Parts: sequence; C-alpha cells; structure tokens
Amino acid sequence: MKILFLLCFWITAVSFAQPVTTVAELLESVSRAAQGTVIDIGEGTFRLSQPLDLKSGTTLKGAGIGKTIVTHTPEWKAATDSLPDPETNHQKFDRSGYLIRFADKATAITLSDMTLTGPQLHGAIFGFGNTELKLHHLRIEDFLYAGIRTYAMSHAKIHDCTFVDSGQRWERGQPGVKGGITGGGIFVIWLSDSEIWNNRFLRTKTAPNEHYYGIKGRQGKRCHIHHNTIETNFSIEFPFENDQDVEIDHNICHGTISIPKHAGGPVPASGKTFHIHHNLFRDSYSIEFVRNGVEIDHNLFDFDPAQDHGNTISGFGKAAASGPAQFHNNLVSNPGRGVIWINEPFNRLEVRNNHIIARTTATPRTEGLLGFNADCDFKTFVFKDNIIECLGTARPLFRNDASAAALVENNRLTNVTDTARYMNQQSGALVGLEGPLAFRCGVDGEVVVEGWKSQPAAK
Repeated sequence: MKILFLLCFWITAVSFAQPVTTVAELLESVSRAAQGTVIDIGEGTFRLSQPLDLKSGTTLKGAGIGKTIVTHTPEWKAATDSLPDPETNHQKFDRSGYLIRFADKATAITLSDMTLTGPQLHGAIFGFGNTELKLHHLRIEDFLYAGIRTYAMSHAKIHDCTFVDSGQRWERGQPGVKGGITGGGIFVIWLSDSEIWNNRFLRTKTAPNEHYYGIKGRQGKRCHIHHNTIETNFSIEFPFENDQDVEIDHNICHGTISIPKHAGGPVPASGKTFHIHHNLFRDSYSIEFVRNGVEIDHNLFDFDPAQDHGNTISGFGKAAASGPAQFHNNLVSNPGRGVIWINEPFNRLEVRNNHIIARTTATPRTEGLLGFNADCDFKTFVFKDNIIECLGTARPLFRNDASAAALVENNRLTNVTDTARYMNQQSGALVGLEGPLAFRCGVDGEVVVEGWKSQPAAK
C-alpha cells in the first residue's frame, strides 16, 4: 500500500530535473508530459512556429516575467481574415493563431511566470471547456485580438498578470477600427465559478482608432472580479447573455463597465445579476445599462469636468425593462451629461443615500441630472436621502415632467432648479452616505479612497 501511494504521488507530481532551455526541449517535454507534470522553462526567448498544446494536469512555469519569453518566429503569421471570431459559435473559432492552446476540456493546467508576446498572432492563450485553470504572473503583450481567449471555462483563477495592448477592436482585418467587434485582454464566453484579480490592463498605443478592452465576457455566473487596474477604453464588458451573481469590486476603472441586456434580462433566484461596489471610476461614461437585478453601491465616481461626454449610467436600448436596480451610498464628483440617463422604459429603480456634486463642465452641461423615458412606471421609483449639489451652473434634477411622479423624499438639494415639480418632503432621516467611504482598490490595493479623495497607497 505504501509503495502504491508513493507511486501515485510520483505520477501526480512529476518535475523535470533541469529547466528546458531550447524550443526542441520545450516541445518534447510538453508532448510527453503526464498528469501532474511540472515543466520549468529557463531564461531566454523561445520562438514557436506553431501552437504549443498543453494537456490536463500540466504546469508550465517560467523563470519570471521578462526572463522567460515565449513568442513566435517571424514566419508564423496568423490569418487575419478569420477575425473577428464569431464569439459564441465555438465550432467556427480559428484556433490556429494562438501561441498556447489548452486541450479541449482539459483540467488543472497551470501557466505562470513568463512573458507571452506577439504581434502577429490572434492571441496568447486559447482554451475550450477547461476547468480549474490557474493563470498567474504572466505578461501578455501585443496581440491582434485577445490575450486569454476561452469558451465554457469554470473554476478558473487568473491573477497577477499584466496585459499590454491585448484585446483590441477588430473589423475585417483592420485593427483598431472604430465600430469593429472587440476582443479582450481576457475574453471569456460562458464563465462560471471563477475569480479574476490583481491584474493590470494597459494601453500604450494612442492613435485615435486604437481601442482596447480589459475583461470581456458573454455570460458570467458566480464570478468575482476584483482589485484589477484597468486603463483601457472599456474596462469590463458583460453584455447580452443572462448573468448571475457577478461581483465586481475594488477595481480602478479608467473606462466603462458595460452590462446591457435586451429588456434587462431575467433576475436569478438569488436576486442579483451584478453587484458593483467599492470601485474607483475615472471616466464620466462609467456604466452602460440596462440590466435587471443590479446593485451599485459604495463607489467613487471621480471625473474631470473637462471630460463631460458621458452620463455616469447610460442605457441606449428600446425594449422596456422591469428592473429592479439600486444605486446607493455612492459619491459622484463632476458628472458630465448627468448621473443616470436611460432611454428605454425602466421600472423599480431606487436611488438613495448618495452624495452628488455637479460642477460647471467644459460644455457646459445644463440638462437634468436624471433622464428617463416618460413611459416608465414612476410609482416604482424612489429618490430619497440624497445630497445633490450643483456648484456653479444650476441644473434641474429631472429632464422631463413625468419623472416627478416618482417618490422624491428627504433629499438635500442645492442650486437645483426644478424643485417645484415634486414635494421632496423632509423626514429627518440621514442624508448622504450611511457611513464613511474608505477602501483600497486596484492591483495590490495600490490606491486608497477616503471620501472624495483617492491617492496612491503608502509603500
């Protein structure tokens, strides 16, 4: 029995004695790797002429970011006529243009401590139906479409990676074209029971048509996305499909979080599709709506008044959505066009205990801070216990008379011009945040938020 146990342990934890140092050694080690094999890659640049295919239970570990570099030969150029990929039709995916591929439905693959770089390939990593992946301490840089591209992945952990110029907009072979279909630094279709944290997403190319996306998905269930620093045009995008219990918190978002669904989508048994909390938002076009079953709370929305192009929350659809949604205990500094604008009819909205300071913007913006379709059921709307201050340019609370049928109660309003529309009866309850806003966010909690202020954390 003891011999059998030792034999099983050896089979599940094999490690090659010396790091591989050539491409030939790397290919051979990967091809004969048994379940549980750990392959160490030495320092140096490894140029592949075809995808490196990993099997279940394989660990591929480099000597460190910038020390082990895996890239492609100059002759290997992925076909661009297959981009953008069809996103949800996995049978039509072009898998040939990825540096590393995981075997279909492979489990327990670990990839770490190296740099993966293009620029002539679709992406760094491709996987289908994989579970228990661990991807960490990677630098993924300069790919045509996506950094990590997966379909039906579950129980994955992606952390402590840096994505540079990976996950861009693509339209028929033309990278960066505005209006194209997008990839993502992390592009996941049907992601469940997974965690993404401590990753940095950077965009270094500044041409007008260069657009990069951080984390992009189509349906997330029971996923946690936290402590990422995302300096791309769109920070996180989960549109269209039915989502459930996706928690997005403690991130620094320089771009938009996009979560729209036709008619808002179903509300799961848990009551929550997305919970967006304790994030720092830096762009006035912060959240793209609509989605039913959303809670947005304890965020700092801190915008440059010169960049007044967006509403903090924007909905562009036409199909009526039943809600609900909650927006509470947020600080909003310098909203541009407004705080919430929803084009389609939307019901069961609660806006409470927020503090909003609207200063004169560059345009300047003068429209109401809240804009809703006149066909909303405003009897299901609640606006209460907020502090709303218009400093400089006076602005109305609402953009139309119909919105005033909502319950407007116990708000402290300064320089708001349409107070004759609604009662705003005072109840004596606490106005503004129910407690101090204080948290750390971004990679390793690199930024400290204390009330209206955000600054680098002390080292």
